Parts: sequence; structure tokens; C-alpha cells
Amino acid sequence: MTAPVTDALMGLALEMAQAARDIVLAHYANPPAFEDKADMSPVTAADRAVEVRLRQMIADAFPDHGVYGEEMGADRADAEYVWVLDPIDGTKAFISGKPLFGSLIGLLHEGRPALGVVEMAALGETWAGAQGYAATRNGAPVSPRTCPDLARAWLHSTSPQMHTGLDFDRFERLRHACLHTLYGADCYNYAMLAAGRADLVCESSLAPYDYVAPAALVEAAGGRATDWTGRPLSLESDGRVLASGDPAAHEKALDILGA
Repeated sequence: MTAPVTDALMGLALEMAQAARDIVLAHYANPPAFEDKADMSPVTAADRAVEVRLRQMIADAFPDHGVYGEEMGADRADAEYVWVLDPIDGTKAFISGKPLFGSLIGLLHEGRPALGVVEMAALGETWAGAQGYAATRNGAPVSPRTCPDLARAWLHSTSPQMHTGLDFDRFERLRHACLHTLYGADCYNYAMLAAGRADLVCESSLAPYDYVAPAALVEAAGGRATDWTGRPLSLESDGRVLASGDPAAHEKALDILGA
């Protein structure tokens, strides 16, 4: 059986990361203008320029592939291969001059995350991983740490406000079971988990372009990324994501989130 991720696919993903970095840094030097979308989330010219460029690179290299992007929606989302793009994850941080924003380049194969690149332009870091490829930071392999005991675990989440209604109660139960909880950092949380600097990432209210690339990176590193019931992530997932570096910790966290 042919491997779902080839050198050509990985090569394109890394070329796309470099293209995203070049565009983002050109806009980052000065405070960027922005406007609010219908959901009141901000968007800049850099967001749109990155997605336009990445879509063109995909079309040139693999015209039969689908694309699902934050700014321009879905095109052939039922294709065997679907690229899932977030041109700037953490646009508020980007606008504010904080460096913890990233460009997310994910690839679904038959509906499941198969490849992920987290391009942290302001930090000069490219995190990449895929089925059949080691997870790396700037080409050097990374791996998560062992932490089966939740009472010793460091939990990361972008914001407590992202968890609403019953999701907040479930998250709070998990938070109280862990040693420390840190907020902020958006997609960088998943990179830190892949590198053994965090043990769990628990988030909700996400869209596919927020989690496909990070999920593939975490799994390539040897961790797990699922929804809060333990199901694999896909375009149809409900936006609740749990990622972990240790399978025992993952199962314990799922038990708490499902209680």
C-alpha cells in the first residue's frame, strides 16, 4: 500500500511554510491594519495574502487536492487529500506584536490528519511531522515526555473563556486534576507538547483549521490527539480537542472530560 504522505507532499508543505513566513514577517514589522469578520474575530491583509499564496501553490502542485481554509472556505473537501490552512493562528497576538502566532498547514488523507506544519514565523521555528516522518523543530527530531500521572501533568489551553457551558465544568475538573495550568500561546501549545515541554493540551470551540495541523504534528511525535470522547479528529469533529504526550495520561484525561 502506498504511504499516504510522500516526500513530494512533505516538501510542498515545507515550501508553503517558508512562503507563509515571508509574507507574515513582511507585515509584522509594523502594526497591521485589521477589520472584524462577522464573528468579530479580526483579519488582516497578511491572513488573506498567505492563504491566497498557499492555495496557489497547492493548485500548481496537486490540482486534484481539496483545500479547507479559514479565510476562503472549502473547495473539494471530499477529496482523498485535503489541505487545511490557517494562515495566521493567533491573529490577535499577531496584531498586538506578540510572537506566539503561527501559520498552520495541515493535510487530511481520507479524512484523517496525516501531515502538519506549525510555522512560528516570529520565533524562526518550523515544526513539522507526518505519518511516516519524525516530528521535528527546524529539522531536529522532537518527542513528548512520559507523564502518566495527571497530578504531575502540565496542562495548556489557549484561554479559559474558550470553554463555555458544560465544557467549562469539564475543563475545570481536568484543570484541578493537573499540577499546573498555563494559558495563551495558541498553536504553540501543541509544539511544546510535541517537544516534551507540556503534557496535555485541552481546548474547545475550535475549527478544523485550528486543530488538523497540530494534531498531525503531535501524533508524528508519538503523542495522541483526539476529541474529548477519544474519537479521531476530522473535518466533522465538534471542536473539542485533547492532545497528550503520554497515552496513560490521555486516557485518564478522557475519563475526566467524559464524566
